[in-house]
Amino acid sequence: MSAPHDDQRLIAETLAGDCQAFGRLVAKYQDRLLGSMCAMVRNESDAQDIVQDALVMAFRKLHLFSGRSSFYTWLFQVARNVAISKLRSQKRTVSLDGSPHDSANGGPMTVEDRGPSPEDHLRREEDVELLRAALCRLSEEFRAILVLREMDDMDYEQIAEVLEIPVGTVRSRLHRARAQLRVELESLMKAAER
Repeated sequence: MSAPHDDQRLIAETLAGDCQAFGRLVAKYQDRLLGSMCAMVRNESDAQDIVQDALVMAFRKLHLFSGRSSFYTWLFQVARNVAISKLRSQKRTVSLDGSPHDSANGGPMTVEDRGPSPEDHLRREEDVELLRAALCRLSEEFRAILVLREMDDMDYEQIAEVLEIPVGTVRSRLHRARAQLRVELESLMKAAER
């Protein structure tokens, strides 16, 4: 059975009262959604809260899912709206050094890489940190479109559905987001050379 048909079956079973069917939907999409939200809000703890709240909201509002988009697209929209509400209600602090921090341990976020050598590992870690810092400097609108395209590998039509914008706007916004990311990366690289 294909994924969309499987999702439709699980949704129908959930609406008929089978909560375990919704659990299977959660298991199918939770990790992907968490990865997307981590990239959007830049904090794993906040992302976990957002995903949890989004899943609860999706369960409560599942009867509103029309099936015009994929279930993941709808679920991402729910999570994105939760994230936007959460970010608006929080007072965000920005580190003066511009580096993202993991609130769980208060230190810099690190990405484990099993590269072939310590030098490669260090170089990759620096590249990831630069990219993460550059993403942090982008507006939420640019960050969201880059996450959907580059991390979630959505096509332009899916992005247009999620963000509720025309496909032409997706193309131009993605172009501007990539250009702005390039500018931010260059700025950070120059600052690192000093």
